[in-house]
Amino acid sequence: METVILEAGSPEQIRSAVTQAASSLRRGELVALPTETVYGLAACASNPEACAAVFEAKERPGFDPLIVHVSGKEMLETVADIPAETAEAVHRLISEFWPGPLTFVLPKTSAVPDIVTAGLDTVAVRCSNHPVFKAVIKEVGAPLAAPSANRFGSISPTSSSAVMTELSGRIPLIIDSGACSDGMESTIVRVEASGKPKPFIHLLRPGPVTVEMLKKIGKVITGKLLPPGEKPEAPGQLSTHYAPQTSLQLLTKPADFKPVAGRRYAMLSYRGQPKDGYIDLHPWHKVEILSPGSGKLPEAAVRFFFALRKLDECGADTIIAEPVPERGVGLAIQDRLRRAAASH
Repeated sequence: METVILEAGSPEQIRSAVTQAASSLRRGELVALPTETVYGLAACASNPEACAAVFEAKERPGFDPLIVHVSGKEMLETVADIPAETAEAVHRLISEFWPGPLTFVLPKTSAVPDIVTAGLDTVAVRCSNHPVFKAVIKEVGAPLAAPSANRFGSISPTSSSAVMTELSGRIPLIIDSGACSDGMESTIVRVEASGKPKPFIHLLRPGPVTVEMLKKIGKVITGKLLPPGEKPEAPGQLSTHYAPQTSLQLLTKPADFKPVAGRRYAMLSYRGQPKDGYIDLHPWHKVEILSPGSGKLPEAAVRFFFALRKLDECGADTIIAEPVPERGVGLAIQDRLRRAAASH
């Protein structure tokens, strides 16, 4: 299969790309689309055969559910039933963070095929804020299932070239709208009534919508990664995920680094500051810095998967990652680093 990339930069290109993408999706084909988080591999969510093709192209296990994307509240009601006891909290979160990088796990309707939810009675749903993705879903007029456009377990793609590296020859079409603005997969939550004014918000996967943001609306309960063999209740919960082909070691302090003679080490640095104690530990084969100098966590998140992919391709034997502060979106970065390290 030949994989074609369509540019969606100018208004004319966007109109043409949206038309072609929507037409392909209606025919049951797969299309890689940009979102504000990472590029997604889209299929019509109501088409079981198309969704099965998503699993096949990604080599994704059937027990790992997909995220369903909707255009807004009206389309949400076609795929999810919001329980009465949590409706007020869910709608407050929607008003605050949609469209945007927040995914809800909600009871599903019969319109969602079991393959999408991995047989669960819940569905993960979000509403993207990316103009191209929004235009495509509006043109299609139906929900789209769209996990990240990469092979299962590997580095999430934040550019069309990264999608091509992952899925060339496996899918027919990629819509190129440049780099993703957030660079980190969506936050996933499940809302539970608490019997008090503020609900419980179970954080199933950290992301751009941070704990600090969610605390304004409810009490945030953070969970642990699933142990091997346990089936997830939502996408992105597996303990090994988001990993480069090259082995990765996440340090907690500089003294943890014990180099082996003859091995080539690359460094994923948070801000490249010698005073942090990591950048001068070793004559690194290659260095990528997430937020040079200042250490701004949103900038680090945007660069994270791009930098990790560059290090994966540099020929090193091991990638050494220094820790990132676990506040704001730094919690999501550390989450991805831990899972990448656990994959080897």
